Amino acid sequence: MTEMRAVGFTEFGDPSVMHIVTLPIPVPGPGQVRVRVAAAAVNPTDLGFRHGGRHLPDGVTPPYIAGMDLAGVIDEVGPSVSGWRAGDRVMAAVSPWVSGGGAQAEYRLVSEDQLALVPDGISLEAAATLPMNAMTVRTALDMLALRPGQTLAVTGSAGAVGQYAIQLGAHDGLIVIGDAKPEDAELIRSFGPRHVVERGAGMAAAVRELYPDGVDAVLDAALLGPAILPAVRDGGQLMAVRPFQGEPERDITISLVLVGSHLHEGTRLAQLADLAAKGVLTLRIAELIPAENAAQAHRRLEAGGVRGRLVLTF
Repeated sequence: MTEMRAVGFTEFGDPSVMHIVTLPIPVPGPGQVRVRVAAAAVNPTDLGFRHGGRHLPDGVTPPYIAGMDLAGVIDEVGPSVSGWRAGDRVMAAVSPWVSGGGAQAEYRLVSEDQLALVPDGISLEAAATLPMNAMTVRTALDMLALRPGQTLAVTGSAGAVGQYAIQLGAHDGLIVIGDAKPEDAELIRSFGPRHVVERGAGMAAAVRELYPDGVDAVLDAALLGPAILPAVRDGGQLMAVRPFQGEPERDITISLVLVGSHLHEGTRLAQLADLAAKGVLTLRIAELIPAENAAQAHRRLEAGGVRGRLVLTF
């Protein structure tokens, strides 16, 4: 067999542009392995990629292959690779903005420093929900550098980034405040925050009722932007996952976490996988969807209300 299937698109647009494409199976080079992908998660980043509008580097040409999260089994090891062998169950976060495309393909070349083993007892499908979102949160918390006992408010707690922010924050010894719709409150409490407040426009005021001087930091996974800034104390921090649309105030430091700069930190991903194996992080699958139905997954994610990750299977 010399060809593989991938989820691709040749023009930007709505979910209808997604279809199965056929591509040559890649051959690993020095420092690379080839992963037979079993599962690839669908993230909001994939929707943005499909819509277009982002400058694409040289060498990234149609068909475009989306996806940043994959899990599968190594089927071939390239030259000068050490410590990895065919048959290893692995996960990785990869970039779709490179020649060869992203994760949503039957085979993907992955650099050895991007890989982490999938722990025993965790399915490949569940493992595919971890890498990018957990690495985003770990990077964001490291950037915030809060001390145990300091306060962190998390917006978008029902999403994967929000969930991992609550769980990793609590694991780091932080006092975490999550947000929830009334019907999601029990789910959010299961992640282990100290407090849960109602999500939406009134969240900042609700946080101030709990902490009149404001919290030390906010991780804004829901993209509330300026609406959540009043929750932060003077001189505190706001961590954004998309560029902040507003002006800073009261000496608050606003930072942007860019996980794309951290995709080759497989050792840190392995630490997060270990936390998942220990139950510190919860791996949530909303639905397993065959790769040929990727357009359906995009429509579901765009419609909102998905709890957990939609995962494409190959």
